[in-house]
Amino acid sequence: MQMAIPSAITGKFTCMSQQIETQIDVCLTERNRTTALFRIILVVPMLIFVATFVPPDFTSVNSYAVGFFILPVALAIVVRQIYPSYLLAFNESLLSLQTRVDAYLLLLTDEYPSIEENDLVSVTFPVVDAKTLNRWLPLVKWFLAIPLYVVGVFYIIYAAILTLFAWLSILFTGNYPERCAEGVVGTIAFWNRVVGYTLVLVTDEYPTFSL
Repeated sequence: MQMAIPSAITGKFTCMSQQIETQIDVCLTERNRTTALFRIILVVPMLIFVATFVPPDFTSVNSYAVGFFILPVALAIVVRQIYPSYLLAFNESLLSLQTRVDAYLLLLTDEYPSIEENDLVSVTFPVVDAKTLNRWLPLVKWFLAIPLYVVGVFYIIYAAILTLFAWLSILFTGNYPERCAEGVVGTIAFWNRVVGYTLVLVTDEYPTFSL
């Protein structure tokens, strides 16, 4: 993870990887204490909006992740070794939307998550050439990624603790601790890399375990 040095007002934390890259501009000082206090309530409309992407049949394969086109992509790669551009664009846009909601919910920014892309939160997919992807890996990536899931659960707990500490810090001081921001952004970036490998299938390179 490569971290940019934060300015006095805004910290730009960039989590670089050779898979999906996640960048979040974290405001460290002069935070809005009122919206932080009621963040879990304020974010509900956006959570409902994201949840609408879940197929109504919760037993379907596509319901494993919120709205991602997983099975059609896997079939296209396995059968034709093609990644349809319209599925790629949708998966990238949806992951970007989810990341913006996560950044707001986890207090990384006070700006309400926009439905369209913005400059505060960006998720960048690598250039995808399905001809260079192993056409059989989509069948087993879910199994190969089990160690990532296990480590990721501990990262989620870690990020939750950091967010609680940051929430208290914002309420009492108006500041978001830089160390907390590094851990929370790192966790989001880690899970985005896992999604890129196991679900949206944009890379065959195994994600790193580090934040």
